[in-house]
Amino acid sequence: MSMFKDMLGAEERLITNEYALDYEFVPKLLPFRENQQKQIVECIKPLLFERNGRNLFVYGAPGMGKTAAARWVLRDLEENTEGVIPIYVNCWQKNTSFKIFLDICEQMGYKFLQNKKTTELFKIIQKDLNTKAAAFVFDEIDKIEDFEFLYTLLNEIYRKSIILITNHKETLADMEDRIKSRLMPESLEFKPYTADETFEILQQRARLSIVEGALNEDTLRLITDSAVKRQDIRTGIHLLRESARIAEDESSKRIDITHTEKAISKLENFQIKKSSDLEEDTRFILGIIKENSDKKIGDIFNAYKTKGGVSAYKTFQRKVEKLSKLGFITAKKTCGKEGNTTILSACKKLTEF
Repeated sequence: MSMFKDMLGAEERLITNEYALDYEFVPKLLPFRENQQKQIVECIKPLLFERNGRNLFVYGAPGMGKTAAARWVLRDLEENTEGVIPIYVNCWQKNTSFKIFLDICEQMGYKFLQNKKTTELFKIIQKDLNTKAAAFVFDEIDKIEDFEFLYTLLNEIYRKSIILITNHKETLADMEDRIKSRLMPESLEFKPYTADETFEILQQRARLSIVEGALNEDTLRLITDSAVKRQDIRTGIHLLRESARIAEDESSKRIDITHTEKAISKLENFQIKKSSDLEEDTRFILGIIKENSDKKIGDIFNAYKTKGGVSAYKTFQRKVEKLSKLGFITAKKTCGKEGNTTILSACKKLTEF
């Protein structure tokens, strides 16, 4: 007997548009972020009149629509103007000046760049963009290893608007004064969606991706509650997709609460546990903690700097907090004669999967 015999046929699949359930998907309408989009547009608008643009520092917790809003504006810019070049760079993936300039060159259509140096790549960018204007969006800017690219763009590109996106408000304070004094950005905070806003966003996404009538309101409310609890719209999108997949696996023509409860239980049990999944500097910090387990955070930071660590203390603290949340280390606050401090200890056993 075929194992595939009882499965839904292609015409009976519940997910009609897989891409609409992807985190990278940007809908044509982005609800509840109109004011934030307007502020991004206002920073870029001077470029349309052959003036220099304004710079913007965008911050807020993960899953608040920061990236989606910025990419929506860039898409609108590309579709409706010709004189301003939209550039989007994810700094988690492109975290050095060389990688960023290489990515920008590739977005501008240049090829055969493998043997070029950082300065040579920038000369290509400069020659092209200084005859036009550019709107730069640097997402997850807190993941960057060196900010020299930013200093160069601020000094050498005539007409530009630079938008920096991060989960951490403190990122701007960690930058060098020579960069901050040239950047002088406006600030834009993305606050959490309300429960009603979250429900409407997920309902909109369901209309784009799920067979009509396959998802009832009670099930969508349960998905919404989980997303609101975590204050991350991406959780809701993930649960929407996983609930549909579980229903399909069970050859069900509807997504009900039991399917979503199974999806939530999988979500509750999931954590990143592979150190290889961490970005490079965070892995480096983990190694330093393993070598100096059960010591004060200040002493471990000194060891980190001695071995070549480049992050400022506040950035180091955030990465330590991330390691603690993911279960790689424990961070125990203590009170003593010398004042309050935190003792960092590497976990003895990490589940790798």
